[in-house]
Amino acid sequence: MTTASTARRRARATASLVSLGALLAASAAVLTAAPATAAESLLSQGKTATASSAEGAGYAASAAVDGNLTGTRWASQWSDNQWLQVDLGASANVSRVVLNWEGAYGKAYDIQLSDNGTDWRTVKSVTAGDGGTDELTVSGTGRYVRLQGVARATGYGYSLWEFRVYGENGTTQPGPGGAVRVTGSQGNWRLTVGGQPYTVKGLTWGPAMADAPRYMPDLRSMGVNTVRTWGTDAASKPLLDAAAAQGLKVINGFWLQPGGGPGAGGCVNYVTDTTYKNNMLTEFAKWVDTYKSHPATLMWNVGNESVLGLQNCYGGTELEAQRNAYTTFVNDVAKKIHSIDPDHPVTSTDAWTGAWPYYKRNAPDLDLYSMNSYGNLCKVRQDWIDGGYTKPYVITEGGPAGEWEVPNDANGIPDEPTDVQKADGYTKAWGCVTGHQGVALGATLFHYGLEHDFGGVWFNLLPDGLKRLSYYAVKKAYTGSTAGDNTPPVITDMTVTPASAAPAGREFTVRADIRDPDGDPVTPKIYLSGNYANGDKRLVDAQYRSLGNGTFAVTAPEKLGVWKVYVQAEDGRGNAGIETKSVKVVAPPVAGTNIALGKPTTASSFQASYGDCPCPASNATDGNAGTRWASDWSDPQWIRVDLGSVRSFNRLQLVWDPAYAKSYEVQVSDDGNAWRTLHTTTTGNGDIDTIEAGATARYVKLQLTARGTGWGYSLHEFGVYA
Repeated sequence: MTTASTARRRARATASLVSLGALLAASAAVLTAAPATAAESLLSQGKTATASSAEGAGYAASAAVDGNLTGTRWASQWSDNQWLQVDLGASANVSRVVLNWEGAYGKAYDIQLSDNGTDWRTVKSVTAGDGGTDELTVSGTGRYVRLQGVARATGYGYSLWEFRVYGENGTTQPGPGGAVRVTGSQGNWRLTVGGQPYTVKGLTWGPAMADAPRYMPDLRSMGVNTVRTWGTDAASKPLLDAAAAQGLKVINGFWLQPGGGPGAGGCVNYVTDTTYKNNMLTEFAKWVDTYKSHPATLMWNVGNESVLGLQNCYGGTELEAQRNAYTTFVNDVAKKIHSIDPDHPVTSTDAWTGAWPYYKRNAPDLDLYSMNSYGNLCKVRQDWIDGGYTKPYVITEGGPAGEWEVPNDANGIPDEPTDVQKADGYTKAWGCVTGHQGVALGATLFHYGLEHDFGGVWFNLLPDGLKRLSYYAVKKAYTGSTAGDNTPPVITDMTVTPASAAPAGREFTVRADIRDPDGDPVTPKIYLSGNYANGDKRLVDAQYRSLGNGTFAVTAPEKLGVWKVYVQAEDGRGNAGIETKSVKVVAPPVAGTNIALGKPTTASSFQASYGDCPCPASNATDGNAGTRWASDWSDPQWIRVDLGSVRSFNRLQLVWDPAYAKSYEVQVSDDGNAWRTLHTTTTGNGDIDTIEAGATARYVKLQLTARGTGWGYSLHEFGVYA
């Protein structure tokens, strides 16, 4: 059974990502949008094709739209002014035409569109074709697309391995309408829409609601029929409208505190806080009434991971009381929704199957349960059986193993799965959902998101609008095929050297095998994330240079700690492969002997208790980068080391904690009373300061005059080298 501790680790680890999607829906925050080409799909494959002529029976027009790029082809008679056309079956917005020529290619030709197959308009003319693959950007609407040959390049005719037309279907494919029901009996349930069976093939929604018209065609092309949100309000209408226009449905979420597992948004007392509960009940009822008749509404989902999340607010018997009160309130919401909208089911999501007994006991008015589960998704079935539950469920988040579920690497941080492993994770997840027939009614897998950051690379199907292997794994799961799709580069055998001792500010080596299955030219990029070093989840451009053969010299950050290194390979077709490994950044070695090591060290002040303190001055000269000296939070302060006798030295190394000095002086003394200044700076920026300054003295002092933060001064190491 999925344990609470495992689920809690998952919740903490994904707080930013899960809460991002959830709070987006709740507050209508705007996320960065991907390029419009994200909605483009292959329209021509398998459609009816005709031609002016064929060289023979084995070279029919249909061979150019069968998805076989090297085995079958259309070939015309040996004369100019031949044509090949495809009927898309319905009017479409055509954005790109790709011609894969055989050796007999067209030197001059036109791409034409027509609404009726009779009246043609030219949208692209080529006058200097050179064979191979011609990828043509076009713009226009039509049902028929024609290659009109003008001049051959050889003495043969025109011959194409494949004629591929890309764009967006101009006509909608509305999904079933009417009431949504959970029908059937124990272990033999199904979801129906307007009386027709409906399996949820979904994704959680990431972009801004207002951008939904841009992305819904892409979701439809993936075989997606449902999207899930975490919040429902006035901002939801563009999403619902765009979904309905493409024949998709929406699981409309309602956010309750503490959501997202770790207690996002604060803690509520569900036993006593009637004001909060009444306000939420009123708010939810308002939006149920607003959207109950919307054709995109599939069901209502009350809360997200709150049964689990309450453990971050309460403990012991109080926790039990809160969980019972919360699920009782969920039942009150379900009853209220049913009174307003009897035609759409109500569910509630958690991230721990241990929450289901509370729903079973306190929320009988729920029509079905919901679960967020990743690496443990395939265990949900057995948990349902063992719990003796009498309601079906949907998976409302799922995918590959998360940060909280994988083993740590040599640097002590979660070892992120490869792109291939993540894609396999989605395939396995869907297999486990469909394998629980009559009980699991489908899934909205995680995540149709665009964020290009730590969490986005781990889970998003198209970070920064670039499609991953996982994107195509979901498409294959939902449609059964990705034939004809151009797929991402695949990165294998990524290594970082040295992985556990990269000197700050100096170069380390990254190597990876990068291959593109379609033979596209690949552009590699290198990014860094300080998530584990400083809590910054952004991906920042690394400073690097290529050494050839997939090898790069990358400059390590100045900030010590474990960083993530990302190799991103882009194929120029809207796809990317991304792999990541960790690197531990350490203080760069200093030539000579640290004569301050273990010597008596004193300071103007030190923190006796705060966070990891006590933090005495001696911590700065103990040779342990994991300990630190920390001063009071005021200016000025000082720290000094007694070398024991007058010694000569030629450099210092200061390894700062984030609480660094912006302005300070290095002073030396022979007797501890009369001091002379060796070095001064007013532009300190923290991290590591290596000071090339020689002197002969017994005492070395840092006179600290201006802090770089609101905290005090803090040093991991104060090294003096001879």
